[in-house]
Amino acid sequence: MERDYLKQRAQEDEQLYRRFAEKLELSHKGEFVAIARDGRLIIEPDQIKAVEKAMLEFGSGNFALRRIGYRALGRWRTRLGH
Repeated sequence: MERDYLKQRAQEDEQLYRRFAEKLELSHKGEFVAIARDGRLIIEPDQIKAVEKAMLEFGSGNFALRRIGYRALGRWRTRLGH
């Protein structure tokens, strides 16, 4: 069940990135973006700051976090294939 949840969450995060943040790749490549489900964005060059701001503004578990212009390859995502 946890594997299904993680797979679904990864798909949702990818959709959020494509819909709201992909357009930032030319102007913010390498920075971090936290994406709320309603499309609000927090862009920071520092990953920790992006997470801290997103936790305060969006709440825990209510946002996707990506590095702009890079594929999402977190440890938990690679485990889905096992």
